[in-house]
Amino acid sequence: MRQHLDIERIIRSKFIRDLPLVVVGCAIAAFATDAFMIPNGLAAGGLTGLATIIAELALRQGVVLPVGIQTIAMNALLLLLVVRAGGVRYAVQTVTGFLLLGFFTDLFAPFVVPLGNNDLMLATLWGGIISGIGYGLVFRCGANTGGSDTIGQIISRRTSLPVGSTVMAIDVAVCAASAPVFSLEQALYAAIAMVLMGYVVNMVVDGGNRQRAAFIISDKFKEIERTILVDMDRGCTELLARGAYTQRERPVILLIMSVSEVSIVKTIVEEIDPAAILMITDVNEAIGYGFKDMGQ
Repeated sequence: MRQHLDIERIIRSKFIRDLPLVVVGCAIAAFATDAFMIPNGLAAGGLTGLATIIAELALRQGVVLPVGIQTIAMNALLLLLVVRAGGVRYAVQTVTGFLLLGFFTDLFAPFVVPLGNNDLMLATLWGGIISGIGYGLVFRCGANTGGSDTIGQIISRRTSLPVGSTVMAIDVAVCAASAPVFSLEQALYAAIAMVLMGYVVNMVVDGGNRQRAAFIISDKFKEIERTILVDMDRGCTELLARGAYTQRERPVILLIMSVSEVSIVKTIVEEIDPAAILMITDVNEAIGYGFKDMGQ
């Protein structure tokens, strides 16, 4: 009954409405893989990179092993662990992603003209950028393409290792494994493509909505608040805090702002109270009044 209800929620969820964008994202990533990565021996981490290595080794023996089918098969072997570790919703999102990516990778392979054959840097840059755009669209919609992300999450749930570090270790291992198959130079370029891809994915997922949060501790909090409200035309919030040593209660000002407003806040705090404590941190996404709507 629980799984049945989970599936019904998935069907009614935003994921279904975003499915066309997931298809487009997988198609873009598959194009980059066929046009830039595979022809140039760039195994930029993940199961796709591993499949690229296996395909090359098989081809030297006269056997053709399509990369897309390999990734689907390898992800399918992980499916049971995914369902047990992440639930039905995560499994549906994962299956959708890796099936579409594998399908498009093999569909485009006979028709896509290899690009950058004589320039590994060109293939690395454009392969990483275009792949990052495709994967970013998929992740932005709540789906994923399985691979090292799935393995990393499974390992993290069974051990104390963080997901990010585990995924990075797997991807680095795949890049390193490609060196004896292709060359050390290609392995190094694959690592660059992997880093670039991750950066572009983050940019697409964040959607240009990255903000900053400032925490301000000052005895002159009222004056700082008034300046922020009037001069910056920004809202702010008082968080009640107590000093551990003095046991004195006073507010901490919480302010969410754009990146361009960071220098303004620094100037305001410095002019009003040079002895204030100002902490600034990243905010991946700000939703609500004054920012973007909840449904966007």
